[in-house]
Amino acid sequence: MREESPAEPAAPVIEMRNVAVGAMRDQSTIVVEEINWTVTAGDYWVLAGLQGSGKTDFLLMTGGLMPPAGGEYRLLGERMPIFEEARLKQRLRLGLVFDGGQLVQHLTVWQNVALPLRYHQDIAAAQAQAEVEKILEALELAPWADRAPGTLGRNWQKRVGLARALALQPEVLLLDSPLAGLDLLHLNWWRSTLDQLSRGHHLLQGRSVTLVLTAADLRPWQGRANQIAVLKNKNLMVLGAGDKLEAAGRQMVNEFLGAEKME
Repeated sequence: MREESPAEPAAPVIEMRNVAVGAMRDQSTIVVEEINWTVTAGDYWVLAGLQGSGKTDFLLMTGGLMPPAGGEYRLLGERMPIFEEARLKQRLRLGLVFDGGQLVQHLTVWQNVALPLRYHQDIAAAQAQAEVEKILEALELAPWADRAPGTLGRNWQKRVGLARALALQPEVLLLDSPLAGLDLLHLNWWRSTLDQLSRGHHLLQGRSVTLVLTAADLRPWQGRANQIAVLKNKNLMVLGAGDKLEAAGRQMVNEFLGAEKME
């Protein structure tokens, strides 16, 4: 019998070597350092950390909004951050969902979702119509298409932020605390939707998305994420595969309880 050749390893989409992260408000203040981290195509990562651990700053640096304070970071083989117009197409293969959405308040929900298409693809509103309506329907946002974001609750604002990030059909999706402040109904919707994106969502023609999200609690991600890490004491501690999630979750809960006793 002919021996089967081993499967090709998944390609790295994020590679960090000795990276340091500065605070967004003051990049001379180092919040995470000595990061050596690789994310491969199709991974589903949860990065957990207590308040003040630097997880938002770390995600914003990963999203290319600021440069590393040290070391080297490559996205899909390209050195980050990418600000040059000639390399922008590579940068747009990554999408970022902010905690709270970070929506443009003077635009409607429809206009917020259409914004990346109209700006980066230089198309008219009529040309974006079908794609935006498809996204709004899939994310149950169609009834609020003509509403201003400020008239919606936090549950729906966060969902609009996801819709906007999906408009350019990213290969890598970063999400900052997607479950923070949600009620149970919306929390379950997010977990189910992220599972679909990880496996292959019809909005992306069935293509799976590499996911990296931050969280203050690992318990909601049991049985979902396949890679986990914890930000603590300025270090990114990679715990590995999801079968370690339960133990890591107990550790995080104990830390939360300890913090509460000290207050």
